[in-house]
Amino acid sequence: MRKSDDTLYWSLLGSGDWSMHIAATGKGLCYIGTPGAAYEELAGWAARQLPGTEPRRDDAAMAPYAAAIRAYLEDGARDADVAIDLRGTAFQLSVWQELRLIPSGEVRAYADVAERLGRPSAVRAVAGAIGANPVLFFVPCHRVLGKNGALTGFRAGIAMKAELLRREGALRATS
Repeated sequence: MRKSDDTLYWSLLGSGDWSMHIAATGKGLCYIGTPGAAYEELAGWAARQLPGTEPRRDDAAMAPYAAAIRAYLEDGARDADVAIDLRGTAFQLSVWQELRLIPSGEVRAYADVAERLGRPSAVRAVAGAIGANPVLFFVPCHRVLGKNGALTGFRAGIAMKAELLRREGALRATS
């Protein structure tokens, strides 16, 4: 059954110690919530990014995305091959696309991302766009580090960022 592109489907995903709300449109995964956050986080994001859309729980529609997220969390060394429907400004989309080019097991600095975008003086703007990333893991903002490899700024928390990098084999690059 083909889902409508303008409907927002959601589910609550549990994986190990983590529980998070996830959402997708008919075009693809568009939101992975902060682990442990209430449904209101998803509802607020939906109100800003898809005004007038009422999120509808559909665990069956979300099952392929849930499976991909679980697989990633169990084996962080591989990235998922799922459709993604990113919603943001043109600048945010360019930053998020650049993040998707960072291979698993590698890290970049915020300044590296700004440089690759041809905007070397836009480090703070890049950091802001990274902080607004709605699709944790699959737009791998956890692979971006602060100066001198510092673990900084991750919506899901520094402990989860460190764990994801450890699973990908990239934590050694931060020491």
